[in-house]
Amino acid sequence: MRERDLEREHDPSVETVMPPTHSNKAYQEWLHDRLCLLIEDQDFEAAKALLVPIQPPDVADAIETLPDKAQVIAFRLLAKDQAIEVYEHLQPRVQQALIDDFKQPEVQSIFDGMSPDDRARLFDELPAKVARQIVQQLTPTERSATALLLGYKPGTAGRIMTPEYVSLKEAHTVTQALEKIRREAQQAETIAYLYVTNTNRQLTGLLSLRELVVAPPDQVIGALMIRNVVFAHTDTDQEEVARLIQRYDFVALPIVDSEQRLVGIVTIDDVLDVLEQETTEDIYALGGVQSGGDSYFQSNLFTVARKRVVWLMVLLVTNTMTAAVISNQEEVLERVITLAAFIPLLIDTGGNVGAQSSTVVIRGLSTEETRMKRALWVIWREALAGTILGIMLGVVVFIWATVLYREIGVALVVGISLSAISAMASLAGSALPYLFNSFKLDPALMSAPFITTAVDVLGVLIYLNLARVILQL
Repeated sequence: MRERDLEREHDPSVETVMPPTHSNKAYQEWLHDRLCLLIEDQDFEAAKALLVPIQPPDVADAIETLPDKAQVIAFRLLAKDQAIEVYEHLQPRVQQALIDDFKQPEVQSIFDGMSPDDRARLFDELPAKVARQIVQQLTPTERSATALLLGYKPGTAGRIMTPEYVSLKEAHTVTQALEKIRREAQQAETIAYLYVTNTNRQLTGLLSLRELVVAPPDQVIGALMIRNVVFAHTDTDQEEVARLIQRYDFVALPIVDSEQRLVGIVTIDDVLDVLEQETTEDIYALGGVQSGGDSYFQSNLFTVARKRVVWLMVLLVTNTMTAAVISNQEEVLERVITLAAFIPLLIDTGGNVGAQSSTVVIRGLSTEETRMKRALWVIWREALAGTILGIMLGVVVFIWATVLYREIGVALVVGISLSAISAMASLAGSALPYLFNSFKLDPALMSAPFITTAVDVLGVLIYLNLARVILQL
């Protein structure tokens, strides 16, 4: 999304259409109902006038909620520039559906007008055959820009950057720089930051538009620019790019290649998309669901099953191991049948404690609040926390078991077991994410099933062996 997309909001010449309430949900419902009614009545002029002053993201949301045929009609009502902006905000499913209904010249004009980074992101979502057809229809310049981004690995700075920026030379005066900005501003993603390069296109400095505007007209750029520039390489992970922009409060971050040549920039709107994507992947991983990059609720049922089945099979094997442990301790359970009633309580509580520890550690690793060199301290801290929690929970369950079953021995076994299982679960929940991270594996995806294994198998083993000792079975 370009900086000029926001200008519509502040243009006094544009009539503002106000919804009946300032609530975003009510606004979308109002816009959807109004648009549906106008299209059903075939009052296309009124529908077109309705969409003109509305922000592109809101138009995109409204179009997505329409029936398929109405989506095409509503989109065709948009002016070319507005259509390009709205198309960038549509979901991939709707984008592809619209492509199927467009005539070839219309497709070409829309894709030619999109930002290269948004176009490359769209191509990642489209079937390869469709993407190849669209690439062939692009102008040579846009085809080259898109091919540049698609040449980088997914998930890297090179893949999400845009080559549309304004660069200056150190010898330029302020007057020359402003003239160049006027010429190139419409094609640039943002002009908040201006990048200074040498004759080899290597990044040498950075200058804000504010500093340029207030400087004397004859001042040279080399005397105004900042030379200590924060940047990222094309192969830098997109999460690291997001951290840099967050850390330094940037609007955009310059991206250089292996020879320090400036090849693009990553803007704040792209970073927000990255953060949403990475957060979604982490949440899916914590639930044992493999994320393939597609919208989960738009996937077919076979894809949904395939993404879930892997760790469910692991957990199935885990439950088999737990059953084997219980089978080997049948003698204990036969002599004190009350012990069996507390097994679900113990392993479920242990699983919850382990999940809490793993969640805080995984989140800390993701935000770099904690690092590998502090692993022992964090593990020790979580183990102590788990022990304290276990003692508190153990006392409660001891009292409850005593009142419920009036068997002090059984209550003592349950209370001590819960304390031990909680400590063990916290230890496993904090240590496993560090272990998997050290092997370059996703700690969010790998930790959950192994924590469950440790809690289920070792928890039952601890419980039944303590029962054997304390009850002298």
